[in-house]
Amino acid sequence: MRQFLAAILMAGLVAPVVTMANDDPWLWLESVEGENALAWARGQNERSLKHIQSQELFEPIHERALEILTSDDRIAYPALRGGEVYNFWRDDEHVRGIWRKTSLDSYRSDSPDWDVILDVDALADREERNWVWAGASCRYPDYDRCLIGLSVGGADAAVRREFDLETREFVDDGFRLDESKSSITWRDRDSVFVGPAFSGEQMTDSGYPRTVRLWQRGTDLAEAETIFEGEKGDVGVFSSRIHDGDDHYDVITRAPSFFSYQYYLFEDGETKRLNVPEDAELAGVIDGQLLVDLKSDWSVGETTFGQGALVAGPVESFLDETPVLELLIQPDERQSINGVATTESAVLVNLLDNVNGKLLSFSRNGEAWQRTELDVPQMGTISVVATDDRSDRFFYDYTGFLTPSTLFEADALANTQREVRSEPAWFDADGMEVAQFEAESADGTMIPYFVVMPRGYEADGANPTLLSAYGGFEVSRTPSYSGVTGSAWLERGGVYVLANIRGGGEFGPKWHQAALTENRQRAFDDLIAVSEDLIERNVTSADHLGIQGGSNGGLLVGAVMVQRPELYNAVVCQVPLLDMKRFHKLLAGASWMGEYGNPDEPEQWDYISRYSPYQNVSAEADYPKAFFTTSTRDDRVHPGHARKMVARMLDQGHDVLYYENIEGGHGGAANLKQRAFLSGLIYAYLHDRLGVSDSSDE
Repeated sequence: MRQFLAAILMAGLVAPVVTMANDDPWLWLESVEGENALAWARGQNERSLKHIQSQELFEPIHERALEILTSDDRIAYPALRGGEVYNFWRDDEHVRGIWRKTSLDSYRSDSPDWDVILDVDALADREERNWVWAGASCRYPDYDRCLIGLSVGGADAAVRREFDLETREFVDDGFRLDESKSSITWRDRDSVFVGPAFSGEQMTDSGYPRTVRLWQRGTDLAEAETIFEGEKGDVGVFSSRIHDGDDHYDVITRAPSFFSYQYYLFEDGETKRLNVPEDAELAGVIDGQLLVDLKSDWSVGETTFGQGALVAGPVESFLDETPVLELLIQPDERQSINGVATTESAVLVNLLDNVNGKLLSFSRNGEAWQRTELDVPQMGTISVVATDDRSDRFFYDYTGFLTPSTLFEADALANTQREVRSEPAWFDADGMEVAQFEAESADGTMIPYFVVMPRGYEADGANPTLLSAYGGFEVSRTPSYSGVTGSAWLERGGVYVLANIRGGGEFGPKWHQAALTENRQRAFDDLIAVSEDLIERNVTSADHLGIQGGSNGGLLVGAVMVQRPELYNAVVCQVPLLDMKRFHKLLAGASWMGEYGNPDEPEQWDYISRYSPYQNVSAEADYPKAFFTTSTRDDRVHPGHARKMVARMLDQGHDVLYYENIEGGHGGAANLKQRAFLSGLIYAYLHDRLGVSDSSDE
């Protein structure tokens, strides 16, 4: 009966599809750095910042967020290379960050003796560029040269430059790529695999490389030999050298779509296709065994391996019609594999069990795999941080909503561990509680969600409540500790809710695939169901309920706001997709058609058009005063989505807020100071909208 009523309610409340003229009046806002578009963005910033920064709580929240984000008491998470510990670190003195290293013994101490390799702040000043660290790939096994990525303002596109770890200088005549989404990976001392993506035929429609080339040291990039070529309509083509002890495998990955892959071995100048299902993912290689994470059932010979399983077999057998496979683990209906890593002799599987973390170790015992459940803390989130391919040492992190992150050093075979360090409690969690509930979605599926209740909580319907979700791309949202959320929201009486809606990976590939393409509405229905359940349980009421999401989560909250505006009094929509008619034409959008569909195909636009926020927002509806944020330098999700949505809503007479960071990339903030500022804006807005004393705009 409840499902039947929900279906009727939805039919009556979903806004009708509005057919827009081909000449979108706000198309000019897609000009990322166009003079008029930037002038519009600055004008909206000035208007919105004046309102939010005038809120009494903005400055104390902002200051506390900055204190937390730049504190020296944060964990310096390790990366293991050649027996040493590397770390990239930002603080109030190093806003852009420093790349540094120390010995393992030193790292274990209370005050590690860090050796600074590269100061990005100093580099940015010296070169007069707005550099943002974009990672480093170092040459195995000597780790003497690295390919360092530097982006301008936090964009995905980056400059790649060869760096000498001994001289601490960039190599003048070394490998170098100008700003682009090109790929480059080490092959050996004097050659790299490169995928140029600068312009035209070099790129796929998604803006990524469509070729793999072998580039020899001392030659021009134009002379690099093309060893593999994909199609223009592919997402991209990528390459890597996978090391397995003293052996290695050169692997080329062609991605025809976001969720399909073709894998090739490059041996003796030839590419050889690996017999792996196109929707499966390679999870690693260990002792000559290829690890494969299955996204659908796979029948090999007379054996069928189930969806979500992790299987392994000799690498060379995948060149045959029938690979020789063994099952490592088959998760059940309430479990999923949340990550796979390898040490020298063990496979680590991060398993979600009803959205709580477990850690399993698999090792070869003769001809069979031996499974061990490692002794890690329960009822929280486990993340493998770093592994060592020359030993079975690894580091993992444990956290929960009310439990500060703790870093452990462990041994995958001995099943031993020791606490290395933990973050301090950034907020007083005494008296706070966490509960897990379920809500029934429109089709009867039960959707789990966590509720973090502040001190003194009572189910009186008046609690300011922030509901967050993602619901896409098989990304799992799990419990984690946030000093900023705790101090800015929980300590100030707010309830925090995390919903594990379909489209995510919390319960394996099936949970993700349930909300793909024509079934996208299920993700929106799930969030609506959780919202209604919170109100039915008297946790909160519509006057005090807000939703927050970014990227695909921005699409989620944008669509739900348009469909059910009466459920919410606040919406934080960050770096979002919103114009689903044109998403595939903007930046990396074409790569996501496997998730959403192709709006150029009439039958697919038919279902996309029913939820696309930009096409369905209506002048007649009464929407909450939403807050949209984006970044000019976001070259993944185009800032035009948020710009156009806000322009259209303002034109329709709606009151909305908008903030565009002129730099910051897809994360919306390029450094810690910007993150703290954005946090201050968001939580001041939420308190203003959802506070018990006054949720009005007066």
